[in-house]
Amino acid sequence: MTVENGKPEEQVAEEAVAAEHETVEEFVINEEGGVPADNEAGYSSDSESDSESDSESDSESDSELQQQVEALTEQLAQAKDQTLRAHAEMQNIKRRSRQDVEKAHKFALEKFVDSLIPVVDSLEKGIESAGQAEGSHEALVEGMNLTLKQFLAAMEKAGVKQVDPVGQPFDPNFHQAMSMVPNPDMESNTVMNVFQKGYTLNDRLVRPAMVVVSK
Repeated sequence: MTVENGKPEEQVAEEAVAAEHETVEEFVINEEGGVPADNEAGYSSDSESDSESDSESDSESDSELQQQVEALTEQLAQAKDQTLRAHAEMQNIKRRSRQDVEKAHKFALEKFVDSLIPVVDSLEKGIESAGQAEGSHEALVEGMNLTLKQFLAAMEKAGVKQVDPVGQPFDPNFHQAMSMVPNPDMESNTVMNVFQKGYTLNDRLVRPAMVVVSK
């Protein structure tokens, strides 16, 4: 029996076998995916850190998505409101345009009617004067009356109406009071006499009637 480093040969052989056995066990553990005991704590800590990091990342992503959804919802509401406003404005423009066209058709003759009114005044005064003149003017008066009626009928077809409010309540929208005269036989604020007849075109005043009102 020989001695190596002061140890018997058998003892040296046993220690070599034990060391080789430990090496084999470590190799088997590593091959099977195991973790040495002294590394288990560190591995567990790393896993928990990774899990917490993933959770925080998911939470941040959810928050960003929620903010984006809210922003898009607000933009959609604004776009809808703008669309409704634009539609309403377009409808208003169409309505105003239609009203302008209607007014243009209804009142296109206003200036022409205004120029014809003095002609009617002259005919009425001529009839009145002819009736007061001496001599026989019945044929003339009759002809002038017929002309006046035809003239007024033609104007009425165009939407022109004569305002002759004798005996009617005074209406400042269509009458212009020249004076007020006490009259116990009539109610107050009643038209007693008409100096000059008024005219309307499609119910819009062209010229007010000049009247005397009772008080």
